[in-house]
Amino acid sequence: MESMMSTRSALRGAVLAFAAVAVAVFGLQSPSMADENFMPACDDPGVSCQTGVEVAAPQGECETAPSDYASTRVCVVYDGDYIYVRDGKVDDLSAISFLQSENGSGRICRNTKGSGSWVRCNFDWAETGKHWLEGGYKTSGQGLHTAQLWSWTGK
Repeated sequence: MESMMSTRSALRGAVLAFAAVAVAVFGLQSPSMADENFMPACDDPGVSCQTGVEVAAPQGECETAPSDYASTRVCVVYDGDYIYVRDGKVDDLSAISFLQSENGSGRICRNTKGSGSWVRCNFDWAETGKHWLEGGYKTSGQGLHTAQLWSWTGK
């Protein structure tokens, strides 16, 4: 009788452990799902959001946001539609770049790798028309705290 109760307890423990693993594996969003919508603006069909891939160094034209905007450094490679973002401040907030164009589209590149790191986002944007590039950080809420770095037309 004691052996049967011990077997039941072991079986019950195994079933509960399996259920906990199933909830942990299947109940959570995958990293790619979570990254696609890291803020409400990402749900807009005219906005493309990416969490950048870590790289050793940037390329392109670069500018740094003021310290009030976490000294985020942003670089653009115009002919490849790449944006590089460097996190310039030790904090728990992600460095962000925000590219807007006069056609109403937006591109948001997020760096979640931490202070001193560079990431690259690969977007596709229309070269025609005016573009504005901002750099800063994602607030602890759902907003951006960014400063305009520069603008261009036709690159």
